[in-house]
Amino acid sequence: MSEAKVQKMHIANCANTSAQIEVDTGSFQNGATHAIGQQPVGQLKVQQAATQLHQDQMRVTSIPYSSTNMVIFSGVPLAKNSYKTNSGKYYITIKVSPDEIPVQPALGQHWSVKGARSVDEVEAGDFLMQQHTYESPEHIECSLPETGEQLIRFIAREAGFKGIGESKARALWELLGKDFHSIVRKDTPESREKLRSVLSEDSINALFEGYAKYKNLAYCNWMTEHKIPAGVQQRLLKHHGEESIEAIKQNPYVLIGFGMSFEQVDTMITNCDLKLEITTCDSKRLSAALETAIRKEIDKGHTYTNQAALRPYLTKLLKDKELVAAAFKAGHDKAQYILNPDTGTYHPMAQLLMENVVAKRLKALANQNNLYDENANSAYCSAVGELPYELTKKQVEAVITCLDNAVSCITGGAGTGKTTVLRTALRAYHQMGFEIHAVALSGRAAMRLHESIGFITSTIAKLLGEDPIEPTSDKQKHLLVIDEASMIDLPTMYRLVNHIHPSVRIIFTGDPDQLPPIGCGKVLADIVLSKAIANTMLEIVKRQEGTTGIPEYSKLINSGIVPEKLSTGAIHFHETTKSDIAQVCCDLYQQSPENSRVMAPTKALVADINKLTQEAVNPNGDRLEFEMHGERFFQNLRLNDAILFTQNHYDKGIQNGSLGTLTSVESSGESYGEVTLDTGDIIEDTQSVLDCMELGYAITLHKAQGSQFPRIIIAVQKGKIVDRAWLYTAITRAEAEIHIVGSSDDLRVITEAHSNSHKRNSYLVELLRQN
Repeated sequence: MSEAKVQKMHIANCANTSAQIEVDTGSFQNGATHAIGQQPVGQLKVQQAATQLHQDQMRVTSIPYSSTNMVIFSGVPLAKNSYKTNSGKYYITIKVSPDEIPVQPALGQHWSVKGARSVDEVEAGDFLMQQHTYESPEHIECSLPETGEQLIRFIAREAGFKGIGESKARALWELLGKDFHSIVRKDTPESREKLRSVLSEDSINALFEGYAKYKNLAYCNWMTEHKIPAGVQQRLLKHHGEESIEAIKQNPYVLIGFGMSFEQVDTMITNCDLKLEITTCDSKRLSAALETAIRKEIDKGHTYTNQAALRPYLTKLLKDKELVAAAFKAGHDKAQYILNPDTGTYHPMAQLLMENVVAKRLKALANQNNLYDENANSAYCSAVGELPYELTKKQVEAVITCLDNAVSCITGGAGTGKTTVLRTALRAYHQMGFEIHAVALSGRAAMRLHESIGFITSTIAKLLGEDPIEPTSDKQKHLLVIDEASMIDLPTMYRLVNHIHPSVRIIFTGDPDQLPPIGCGKVLADIVLSKAIANTMLEIVKRQEGTTGIPEYSKLINSGIVPEKLSTGAIHFHETTKSDIAQVCCDLYQQSPENSRVMAPTKALVADINKLTQEAVNPNGDRLEFEMHGERFFQNLRLNDAILFTQNHYDKGIQNGSLGTLTSVESSGESYGEVTLDTGDIIEDTQSVLDCMELGYAITLHKAQGSQFPRIIIAVQKGKIVDRAWLYTAITRAEAEIHIVGSSDDLRVITEAHSNSHKRNSYLVELLRQN
């Protein structure tokens, strides 16, 4: 949770403390409300802002605050060669980014810290205590207690050693003594046999699991010293293990593959004392620059690129035309990418592999056609017989196409009848004995799909977390349905085809003209464009009297035609200046809060609308307040606020884009309240969940894709993000009513210009076309 979102309620007064009592920042009491980093009102006597470097060693006794942006932990100073504390007249507090420390702090850990510090004298009953605060210190290092009481107390307190209390920890030390680390470092049958005399099997497992995260401390401390972020460290250790440091010394640019930027590695090489033999024209550096430039193109959604697109990135990184020219020749044999000599295009190996696997599976299924037999015809007649109306000629064609091919698509815009076709086809497949697996990318879309087709549905993430779809007998048949398939990027499709048996049939449904996926590739658009997969494109039927007019309006926008009447049927255009867009959206939301959602193109505009709307519709709701490690904090969320989740927590049933309502702000144990999702599921607001909760009255369109709302309010502004596909997709999110807020001139420019998605390079379409 960011500092902007979370504020500390109070840190307050020191209780009476003697020289040998450990001091915990959680024991401070003061009624003043303040943000993190501010000093408590009324308790400071002296503050010294030291310019010289100081150093301390401490044992952690308190972790008042921990989030994705900052960690604050405190402890007592360590005396040399003793587990006891020093005089106890001061304690140490460290404020640091999680990326700047080798491991997350835990009670009982030993830390060394060096850097500039501030010294505050704090009232503690009848005397003063010093607080030594290090903020983003120059050097910080964690060490596992080596011996005796220090180690016993650490194991007993550290949550990672689950089920091992002080008595078991003491028995361990008595058994192993100074051999403790050498025995616990490696999980071997011999080690386990020795431990069984004092620990149960569960406790032995806990011991090895708990120790595992500390055995790499020496490597982590080394990497922290060289300014390698913690997240990069963990990924590197997972891949290279004990060879991680050697891998860095051999080629420091290996760190780019684990999350560091080219510029960060350049800086590290310049500043560090490793004496690496790397010059500005070193082939390792030039190859890394080219790889970085290619990654930038992948981040924009492309799966391949060319020299013209890469040159600006390389020029910015290398700042020399000769080095740029040399970079194009360096390292293309290093297995990171392939240069196609015929086209001059650069194909990253990972993307090329995924495209080949997906294309191979889809083409193999496409070769299984002419499957419509007497059994399928009987099932079709039965499914159609259950309908209360007749299908159009095109809808009949779509249903039969799905039954005649092992892979097929049902595509079309809003109101074209895709759901009717899918529901009919699935009833026929069910009659034929197929087990149906229907998925969508978002939880809300999966719920809507279930309501539409009547079969059990799930998110793609949930499906991928379950056992692969494999027939257990020759008679068992499976069908995978992927709804809102325009949202599926290449990596997701690659994971799906690897999760299902080659015999599993697939039906895609969606609208290839909507916004492309956030990740690279554009699978559905490529499938349609290639014409290699059976696809039925449904058209809008003649408008019925009394309908919303939304399908017709969206079709005009998608065709680049500005509607003659910007307000028509259930669509209402509100001419608004840029400075008033947020307020007009807020006013419109208030007219029907229970049915509305605002969609805006930028996070800044979303934040403005959310702030105004919360004050308008929920000004007096109880604020979400919570306590962590004896400290009081609050988040600017209120009971009954609309909530958006911005990260994936699949284990908790949350996805990036999940929506809900804050239905409780009552704390209980590690839960600080509850959110009821739109799907009806209840999510406890634990600390990790709080990190990704935001107001959700207004959301970006990418968060809304795959969902529909009864009434939507669209904030339109010209910019890089807003193009014809953006506007078209936003309009199709509405079920019954639309309000478009912005300038009619902007609307015209956005509609008439081509969509950015057409500029996305994807090699999948070429692979699908190949014989």
